[in-house]
Amino acid sequence: MAGPKLRGMLKVGLTGGIGAGKSEVSRLLVGHGAVLIDADRIAREVVAPGTPGLAAVAEAFGPQVLAADGSLDRPKLGSIVFADPERLAVLNSIVHPLVGARSRELENSAADDAVVVHDVPLLAENALVPLYDVVIVVDAAPETQLDRLTRLRGMTEEDARARMAAQATREKRLEIADIVIDNDVPLDALQRRVGEVWADLVRRAQASGSNEWNASSK
Repeated sequence: MAGPKLRGMLKVGLTGGIGAGKSEVSRLLVGHGAVLIDADRIAREVVAPGTPGLAAVAEAFGPQVLAADGSLDRPKLGSIVFADPERLAVLNSIVHPLVGARSRELENSAADDAVVVHDVPLLAENALVPLYDVVIVVDAAPETQLDRLTRLRGMTEEDARARMAAQATREKRLEIADIVIDNDVPLDALQRRVGEVWADLVRRAQASGSNEWNASSK
Protein backbone atom coordinates (compact mmCIF):
# COMPACT_ATOMS: atom_id res chain seq x y z
CA MET A 1 0.00 0.00 0.00
CA ALA A 2 1.40 3.39 -0.96
CA GLY A 3 2.39 5.71 1.85
CA PRO A 4 1.51 9.38 2.15
CA LYS A 5 2.51 11.53 -0.79
CA LEU A 6 5.90 13.16 -0.33
CA ARG A 7 5.59 16.83 -1.19
CA GLY A 8 8.74 18.92 -0.99
CA MET A 9 7.71 21.82 -3.20
CA LEU A 10 9.52 25.00 -2.25
CA LYS A 11 7.79 28.31 -3.01
CA VAL A 12 10.32 31.04 -3.65
CA GLY A 13 9.53 34.74 -4.02
CA LEU A 14 12.08 36.51 -6.23
CA THR A 15 12.17 40.28 -6.30
CA GLY A 16 14.46 43.23 -6.88
CA GLY A 17 14.37 46.84 -7.91
CA ILE A 18 13.93 47.82 -11.53
CA GLY A 19 17.27 47.43 -13.32
CA ALA A 20 18.73 45.17 -10.62
CA GLY A 21 18.94 42.23 -13.02
CA LYS A 22 16.16 40.02 -11.68
CA SER A 23 15.34 38.66 -15.13
CA GLU A 24 18.89 37.37 -15.57
CA VAL A 25 18.73 35.64 -12.18
CA SER A 26 15.37 34.10 -13.16
CA ARG A 27 16.91 32.81 -16.38
CA LEU A 28 19.85 31.27 -14.53
CA LEU A 29 17.57 29.60 -11.95
CA VAL A 30 15.44 28.11 -14.74
CA GLY A 31 18.66 26.76 -16.25
CA HIS A 32 19.27 24.89 -12.99
CA GLY A 33 15.76 23.43 -13.02
CA ALA A 34 13.48 25.96 -11.32
CA VAL A 35 9.85 26.29 -12.39
CA LEU A 36 9.34 30.01 -13.11
CA ILE A 37 6.02 31.79 -12.59
CA ASP A 38 6.36 35.35 -13.93
CA ALA A 39 3.76 37.71 -12.46
CA ASP A 40 4.31 40.40 -15.11
CA ARG A 41 3.86 37.93 -17.95
CA ILE A 42 0.71 36.49 -16.39
CA ALA A 43 -0.66 40.01 -15.86
CA ARG A 44 -0.37 40.55 -19.62
CA GLU A 45 -1.91 37.18 -20.44
CA VAL A 46 -5.03 37.67 -18.31
CA VAL A 47 -5.98 40.83 -20.24
CA ALA A 48 -5.14 39.50 -23.71
CA PRO A 49 -7.77 39.94 -26.46
CA GLY A 50 -10.76 37.68 -25.95
CA THR A 51 -10.22 37.16 -22.22
CA PRO A 52 -12.77 37.89 -19.48
CA GLY A 53 -10.07 40.05 -17.89
CA LEU A 54 -9.90 42.41 -20.84
CA ALA A 55 -13.71 42.59 -21.00
CA ALA A 56 -13.81 43.55 -17.31
CA VAL A 57 -11.16 46.25 -17.79
CA ALA A 58 -13.01 47.70 -20.78
CA GLU A 59 -16.27 47.70 -18.82
CA ALA A 60 -14.63 49.50 -15.88
CA PHE A 61 -12.63 52.07 -17.86
CA GLY A 62 -14.53 52.43 -21.11
CA PRO A 63 -13.72 51.60 -24.75
CA GLN A 64 -11.04 54.30 -24.89
CA VAL A 65 -8.59 51.86 -23.22
CA LEU A 66 -8.84 49.52 -26.21
CA ALA A 67 -6.59 49.87 -29.24
CA ALA A 68 -7.95 49.69 -32.79
CA ASP A 69 -7.16 45.97 -32.98
CA GLY A 70 -9.11 45.24 -29.79
CA SER A 71 -6.07 44.78 -27.57
CA LEU A 72 -5.45 46.74 -24.38
CA ASP A 73 -3.98 50.20 -24.97
CA ARG A 74 -1.50 50.07 -22.10
CA PRO A 75 -0.18 53.66 -22.37
CA LYS A 76 -3.75 54.97 -22.36
CA LEU A 77 -4.74 52.87 -19.36
CA GLY A 78 -1.53 53.82 -17.58
CA SER A 79 -2.22 57.51 -18.05
CA ILE A 80 -5.59 57.00 -16.34
CA VAL A 81 -4.63 54.83 -13.39
CA PHE A 82 -1.23 56.15 -12.37
CA ALA A 83 -2.61 59.63 -11.87
CA ASP A 84 -5.53 58.39 -9.76
CA PRO A 85 -5.02 55.95 -6.84
CA GLU A 86 -8.71 55.07 -6.78
CA ARG A 87 -8.71 54.07 -10.44
CA LEU A 88 -5.51 52.10 -9.91
CA ALA A 89 -7.23 50.25 -7.06
CA VAL A 90 -10.09 49.37 -9.43
CA LEU A 91 -7.65 47.99 -11.99
CA ASN A 92 -5.81 45.99 -9.34
CA SER A 93 -9.10 44.56 -8.05
CA ILE A 94 -9.70 43.14 -11.54
CA VAL A 95 -6.21 41.96 -12.45
CA HIS A 96 -4.71 40.75 -9.15
CA PRO A 97 -7.26 37.94 -8.50
CA LEU A 98 -6.81 36.70 -12.08
CA VAL A 99 -3.02 36.71 -11.71
CA GLY A 100 -3.30 34.93 -8.37
CA ALA A 101 -5.59 32.24 -9.77
CA ARG A 102 -3.35 31.61 -12.78
CA SER A 103 -0.25 31.52 -10.57
CA ARG A 104 -1.84 28.89 -8.33
CA GLU A 105 -2.88 26.88 -11.38
CA LEU A 106 0.71 26.86 -12.68
CA GLU A 107 2.07 26.04 -9.25
CA ASN A 108 -0.33 23.13 -8.81
CA SER A 109 0.76 21.68 -12.15
CA ALA A 110 4.43 21.63 -11.09
CA ALA A 111 6.11 18.47 -9.80
CA ASP A 112 5.70 17.68 -6.11
CA ASP A 113 9.39 18.28 -5.40
CA ALA A 114 9.78 21.35 -7.62
CA VAL A 115 11.48 24.57 -6.65
CA VAL A 116 8.87 27.08 -7.87
CA VAL A 117 10.20 30.61 -8.32
CA HIS A 118 7.61 33.39 -8.40
CA ASP A 119 9.10 36.44 -10.13
CA VAL A 120 7.25 39.27 -8.35
CA PRO A 121 8.52 42.82 -8.99
CA LEU A 122 6.37 44.42 -6.26
CA LEU A 123 6.71 41.73 -3.61
CA ALA A 124 7.91 44.17 -0.93
CA GLU A 125 5.45 46.89 -1.90
CA ASN A 126 2.43 44.59 -1.73
CA ALA A 127 3.46 42.81 1.52
CA LEU A 128 3.46 39.37 -0.14
CA VAL A 129 6.25 37.82 1.97
CA PRO A 130 3.92 35.38 3.84
CA LEU A 131 3.05 33.65 0.56
CA TYR A 132 6.55 32.21 0.13
CA ASP A 133 8.83 29.78 1.94
CA VAL A 134 11.90 31.78 0.93
CA VAL A 135 12.33 35.33 -0.37
CA ILE A 136 15.29 36.12 -2.64
CA VAL A 137 16.21 39.74 -3.31
CA VAL A 138 18.39 40.62 -6.29
CA ASP A 139 20.34 43.66 -5.16
CA ALA A 140 22.27 46.33 -7.03
CA ALA A 141 23.40 49.83 -6.12
CA PRO A 142 21.06 52.63 -7.29
CA GLU A 143 23.75 53.98 -9.63
CA THR A 144 24.00 50.52 -11.24
CA GLN A 145 20.23 50.40 -11.69
CA LEU A 146 20.24 53.88 -13.23
CA ASP A 147 23.04 52.98 -15.63
CA ARG A 148 21.28 49.82 -16.80
CA LEU A 149 17.95 51.57 -17.29
CA THR A 150 19.41 54.42 -19.33
CA ARG A 151 22.09 52.50 -21.23
CA LEU A 152 20.39 49.15 -21.80
CA ARG A 153 16.68 50.05 -21.81
CA GLY A 154 16.98 53.48 -23.38
CA MET A 155 15.11 55.34 -20.64
CA THR A 156 15.78 58.98 -19.95
CA GLU A 157 17.47 59.59 -16.61
CA GLU A 158 14.35 61.40 -15.39
CA ASP A 159 12.09 58.48 -16.28
CA ALA A 160 14.50 55.96 -14.76
CA ARG A 161 14.73 57.87 -11.49
CA ALA A 162 10.94 58.21 -11.34
CA ARG A 163 10.48 54.45 -11.85
CA MET A 164 13.03 53.71 -9.14
CA ALA A 165 11.42 56.19 -6.73
CA ALA A 166 8.00 54.58 -7.22
CA GLN A 167 9.27 51.27 -5.84
CA ALA A 168 10.21 50.21 -2.31
CA THR A 169 13.55 51.46 -1.06
CA ARG A 170 16.60 49.27 -1.31
CA GLU A 171 16.60 49.02 2.50
CA LYS A 172 12.98 47.84 2.61
CA ARG A 173 13.69 45.11 0.07
CA LEU A 174 16.77 43.91 1.95
CA GLU A 175 14.77 43.74 5.18
CA ILE A 176 12.47 41.07 3.73
CA ALA A 177 15.26 38.97 2.18
CA ASP A 178 16.08 35.44 3.30
CA ILE A 179 18.72 35.31 0.56
CA VAL A 180 20.42 38.25 -1.16
CA ILE A 181 22.01 37.93 -4.60
CA ASP A 182 24.45 40.76 -5.26
CA ASN A 183 24.22 41.71 -8.93
CA ASP A 184 26.89 44.41 -8.88
CA VAL A 185 29.29 41.76 -10.15
CA PRO A 186 30.51 40.32 -13.48
CA LEU A 187 28.30 37.67 -15.09
CA ASP A 188 30.60 34.77 -14.17
CA ALA A 189 30.45 35.77 -10.51
CA LEU A 190 26.66 36.05 -10.71
CA GLN A 191 26.48 32.60 -12.27
CA ARG A 192 28.54 31.13 -9.42
CA ARG A 193 26.37 32.84 -6.80
CA VAL A 194 23.14 31.62 -8.41
CA GLY A 195 24.60 28.09 -8.45
CA GLU A 196 25.23 28.33 -4.71
CA VAL A 197 21.72 29.65 -4.10
CA TRP A 198 20.22 26.87 -6.20
CA ALA A 199 22.02 24.21 -4.13
CA ASP A 200 20.62 25.88 -0.99
CA LEU A 201 17.08 25.91 -2.41
CA VAL A 202 17.28 22.22 -3.32
CA ARG A 203 18.42 21.42 0.23
CA ARG A 204 15.51 23.42 1.64
CA ALA A 205 13.04 21.62 -0.64
CA GLN A 206 14.39 18.22 0.39
CA ALA A 207 14.23 19.16 4.07
CA SER A 208 10.65 20.38 3.62
CA GLY A 209 9.65 17.12 1.95
CA SER A 210 11.36 15.08 4.65
CA ASN A 211 9.69 17.04 7.43
CA GLU A 212 6.24 16.65 5.86
CA TRP A 213 6.83 12.92 5.38
CA ASN A 214 7.85 12.52 9.01
CA ALA A 215 4.86 14.54 10.24
CA SER A 216 2.39 12.55 8.12
CA SER A 217 3.89 9.23 9.21
CA LYS A 218 3.35 9.83 12.92
